[in-house]
Amino acid sequence: MNENVMLPKETTKVLMDLTGEARMDIALTVVIRDYAKHKLGEVESQITQFEEKYRMSFDAYKKIWDTEDNEKHYTQESESDYLEWEALATRCKRMTNAN
Repeated sequence: MNENVMLPKETTKVLMDLTGEARMDIALTVVIRDYAKHKLGEVESQITQFEEKYRMSFDAYKKIWDTEDNEKHYTQESESDYLEWEALATRCKRMTNAN
């Protein structure tokens, strides 16, 4: 798929200055790749916080969540953590597969 994108001259200049690339298409690719790496790092950091809090991976936590009927699962914090952690794990997998 080859689509042309028109960017304002100021944006093109900033991209090229920021990356040191002479071609705008390469500069844009570099910036997007760097941004994706940065965001992946943020997502992985948030996942690590949940792993430390619950002392297990999301997959292990999900297995317990799905198979055990535990009152702790029904607290607002537990449900909120589960949903956020699940979203982060899904996003991480998608971002990793996109590279």
